Amino acid sequence: MSKPALRIGLIGSGFMGKAHAFAYGTAAKVFDLPFEVELHTLADASLDLAQRAASALGFAHATSDWRAMVADPAIDVVHVTAPNAFHKEMSLAAVAAGKHVHCEKPLAPRASDAREMAEAAEARGVKTQLGFNYLCNPMLALAREMIQAGELGEIRSYRGIHAEDYMTDASAPFSFRNDPVGGGVMADLGSHALATAEFLLGPIARVMGDAVTAIPARPDGQGGMRPVTTDDVARAFLRFESGASGSVEASWIAMGRKMQHDFEVYGSKGALLFTQERFNELHFYSADDVRGRQGFRRIEAGPAHAPYGRFCVAPGHQIGFNDLKAIEMAGFLDALAGTAPEPFNFRKGLRIQELVETVLASSREERWRETT
Repeated sequence: MSKPALRIGLIGSGFMGKAHAFAYGTAAKVFDLPFEVELHTLADASLDLAQRAASALGFAHATSDWRAMVADPAIDVVHVTAPNAFHKEMSLAAVAAGKHVHCEKPLAPRASDAREMAEAAEARGVKTQLGFNYLCNPMLALAREMIQAGELGEIRSYRGIHAEDYMTDASAPFSFRNDPVGGGVMADLGSHALATAEFLLGPIARVMGDAVTAIPARPDGQGGMRPVTTDDVARAFLRFESGASGSVEASWIAMGRKMQHDFEVYGSKGALLFTQERFNELHFYSADDVRGRQGFRRIEAGPAHAPYGRFCVAPGHQIGFNDLKAIEMAGFLDALAGTAPEPFNFRKGLRIQELVETVLASSREERWRETT
């Protein structure tokens, strides 16, 4: 029996746009997808750029008019991988046209915008996905399973960090990342740290934030300097509804760090350590080990940790970043087919944006803030 066709429209062909295109190609080979996926149209800032990207990534059509693409009745799903400040306008247009939408994080610059997007999608009856593919790692699923099964005992504390160095150069020009309507490291990277914390330990009830602008001005491209008010480093103490306490940190000026997305979980019977820089490993300490033989032991990803085995039949050979994106796409398509819930929809994205804003408000007010 032939599968129904699903025609994809992609806005943006940068880092994440390429990752989305690669993910569909991989997912079609690795998973039994419920649709025949057709990479239909790619939209970008200019027609030349769109045509070159469409040719390289396997899209049949190219355009410089994303609005026309969104309105095209041939398109079933719109992927938004444009800069953060455009997420709301593009996603709402796609929702209004009755398209399912996959949007990269953060969902929107403000929680009020994110709420409007979530409510619009729910009212229109379309399905949505937000790009939190780090949560698709089989090692994170294993960590959550071990926590929920009580293998660590009572969870007492948590520490998470997402640090990179792509904004360390103070002479780099002011960009959309520095703009208050779409920037700041807590929104850009801290959203990942917060999403991982709640994925593992459940809802965060209270936060105490500290957001710092380390580079107060950047070149404006016209010979002058433009003030920066968004955060370069942001931290928050956390209190979870479970009673556990913890912290998260986000930095895009962490010199030398290319992809540090780490967490540590400490319980009454054991502990877990994880780093995205070696994301095919999870380290586990058990207080039940024989005295004199205790220590963190490495659990290597392998076929026993689904869906690793779909990518590689050999343990320890590792899957990669784009494979996590393929897992994300497969989950989204299952949701579109009605065989699974939406993995991380706009409503969940709203939750993360609310947490981000609460951390920043807490920093300004220098006090603890409730998250709901």
